[in-house]
Amino acid sequence: MSRVESFAMATLRDAEDWIGRTEERWGCLTPELAGMMSAAVSHPLSLPRDTRRGGLLPRLWHWAAFPEFVPLAQLGQDGHPELGDFLPPLAFRRRMWAAGALTFHGSLRIGERLRRKSTIRSVTPKSGATGDMVFVTVDHQVEGETGSFVEERQDIVYLHIPEVFTPPKRLPELENPDFDETVAITEARLFRFSAATFNAHRIHYDLPYAQQVEKYPALVTHGPMQAIMLMETAKRHTGVPPRRFSFRGVHPMFHNHDLRLQGKLAPNGKTMELGTATPEGYLGMTAQAEWD
Repeated sequence: MSRVESFAMATLRDAEDWIGRTEERWGCLTPELAGMMSAAVSHPLSLPRDTRRGGLLPRLWHWAAFPEFVPLAQLGQDGHPELGDFLPPLAFRRRMWAAGALTFHGSLRIGERLRRKSTIRSVTPKSGATGDMVFVTVDHQVEGETGSFVEERQDIVYLHIPEVFTPPKRLPELENPDFDETVAITEARLFRFSAATFNAHRIHYDLPYAQQVEKYPALVTHGPMQAIMLMETAKRHTGVPPRRFSFRGVHPMFHNHDLRLQGKLAPNGKTMELGTATPEGYLGMTAQAEWD
């Protein structure tokens, strides 16, 4: 019996059967949707963006191009689509996007038809300070009409909901960053980003649910939104979008405090260490941007 088979799961007898499962979807970031994304992530220091058809699709915005049009009856209590179609239905009530890594080949365009092929690479059980968890790693390839494409890895973590919120260990903010910028986080911003990405996960907009069911102290600031803001700062401070980008959530960030965007460019100019930080000085997300 493999370690995966022996791990406690309610509805999945053999999680390894899901490894190699594929899914193909078609999508598009329309000018209207690009405008919604721009309004959701913009702040006073943001770069001007051309959201018209044919304009360059800002990096990471393809995340909004493949909404899941799931009927309300097929949403779970948390607002996520029910598991069991593409992702395995593991016996955990909390599911989050934990980390990711992307490589960009060329530039996608606003309004072009996109094709995404997804493959489940691995299902890995782990135990940590917060208890048992399972990481599901998914590989995506997103292709445009003119040959540009994105290679992406997503790490999704399944967790149990605790009786009380116990924050993870705090990691200190970047030391001597080249920039440290503050972005206001409000309920309206979280709602706009949820709407632009068609994300109904209630921890981002339903305060009673976030506090009473998932035991968070406040609404949770989206991880993908943090990553998009860090990507934009990397481009703004170098003038060139990164070729590769990776990120990892290390501590939940909440709507009752602002978000600090930090970055430090390596002496060779080829890599930049990035992070989102709280006013108190600990990190919510770490990231790295790379240029060839």
